[in-house]
Amino acid sequence: MSYLVLARKWRPKRFAELVGQQHVVRALSHALETGRVHHAFLFTGTRGVGKTTIARIFAKSLNCESGTSKDPCGVCGTCTDIDNGRYPDLIEIDAASHTGVDNIRDLIDNAQYMPSRGRTKVYLIDEVHMLSKPAFNAMLKTLEEPPEHVKFLLATTDPEKLPVTVLSRCLQFNLRRLEPEQISGQMEHILVAEGIGFDTESLTLLADAADGSLRDGLSLLDQAIAYTGGSLQAELVQSMLGTVDRSQIEQLLGALAARDGEALMATIEQLASFAPDFEQVLDRLAQALHEIQLTQLVPNYRPSLQRVLVKAFAKQLDAQLVQLWYQMAVIGRRDLHFAPGARVGFEMALLRMLAFVPVGADAPDSVMRAPPPVLKSPAPRPVAAPRRETATPTPESPPPATMAAATLPDSPEEWLQLLARLTLKGPLGQIGAHSAFVARNGSQLVLSYPADLHDSLSPALCERFQSALADVLGSPVQIKFEKLADAGAQTLHGRQTESKLNRQNEAEAEFQNHPVVNALLAEGAQIIPDSIRPLELK
Repeated sequence: MSYLVLARKWRPKRFAELVGQQHVVRALSHALETGRVHHAFLFTGTRGVGKTTIARIFAKSLNCESGTSKDPCGVCGTCTDIDNGRYPDLIEIDAASHTGVDNIRDLIDNAQYMPSRGRTKVYLIDEVHMLSKPAFNAMLKTLEEPPEHVKFLLATTDPEKLPVTVLSRCLQFNLRRLEPEQISGQMEHILVAEGIGFDTESLTLLADAADGSLRDGLSLLDQAIAYTGGSLQAELVQSMLGTVDRSQIEQLLGALAARDGEALMATIEQLASFAPDFEQVLDRLAQALHEIQLTQLVPNYRPSLQRVLVKAFAKQLDAQLVQLWYQMAVIGRRDLHFAPGARVGFEMALLRMLAFVPVGADAPDSVMRAPPPVLKSPAPRPVAAPRRETATPTPESPPPATMAAATLPDSPEEWLQLLARLTLKGPLGQIGAHSAFVARNGSQLVLSYPADLHDSLSPALCERFQSALADVLGSPVQIKFEKLADAGAQTLHGRQTESKLNRQNEAEAEFQNHPVVNALLAEGAQIIPDSIRPLELK
């Protein structure tokens, strides 16, 4: 006996058996009950959501031998013939393979004849947007004023390609993509009826992979039954789909929250062993971040992700940081095709999340105050101080090594010397580079900062800068910022700029005074402006 695939075996035969699309069923049912049935209907929506299924049920409702109703009997000759695809008064046309005007002219000519068996002759034109422009023009008059015994049911996945003259002659119904819960619920119903074992997680994986299409979901279910040997298990289904487990998304988030580059790369290496679709991994990460943000900002929100510790991450991560990571996940997915390889693009998207922190975000110390992560490399590194134990799930990154005999500066020169010995980067490095020494009052340092940059000094950034100095000095310190009043005040940024300018002037003078250069200039050569650079600036 030949095997009938689940998508065909379990195709709905009545409106009551449809999954979702209740807004369409309601409108069609009322039309059938009141007798106000339009002559042309257009069903739009993505693949596998029920467009042609609804059209066939509608054709049965119009021609059922028990009478026109929203609930055809399903057992009469008309209903069974329509279900089996051999009813002469239901003419199904695939517009993808019958695009020409001659095909439509044949349809128009045959439409004039009365039905051979039923009350209504139904033309079901699938993928109607594939018809040529002349074919549409030939059909317009009949579509607007068809014989009383003819109904047109049009289906398409791309309604934007239809001429407005066709759209205006049809009642249009947009079929929605199905929710994963609807798809997994139908799968569970089918598996119970078929006597096939399963676990809930495997159905969740298949429903997510179906991407809103029940037909695709049932095709994947057929594949999963064959792959797992007749009993669905999440691990095997995950292997079949090449997807990642939610616990692995949790590991990625945990490494990001801890700002632990080594743990992040180890998790990516583990993921790569499954040969996953990295676009899908970024999708799952973005979905988890979406759940975390909802938990943070929407009172009484109940997360739908069970295995990802949404509530724990919602408490640990700053809301601004979640927004930043979500944006990076979405952009990383978009740019994945431009990367040298999918894994490289995926790694860079995750490393970008480690490298950037929203300015002024008020987040836990383990997320916001830790220095940038350092990945393993064969090059020698300075030895960092031991990790400090904290009371959280997440270890704090090591603080900068305390400098020997470091004391609070008492002069502008000592302040610049101290900054030169620090390894501050990012926003903290910018604060140090543009700060000028004003005075020292005990354990308090008074620093000036440029007036045009002063508004960027958020309390959170100032606190982090103060904490970084305290870690380096090994003693408490308080920082007070004032707007820079003395334009000649020496800053590290100013000193570095002056040093670069001096090196540039020396390089230009040395180059122009070189004998070979002078000889070339004497022969008519010219020096291209701004083309001379000191070797150390290349």
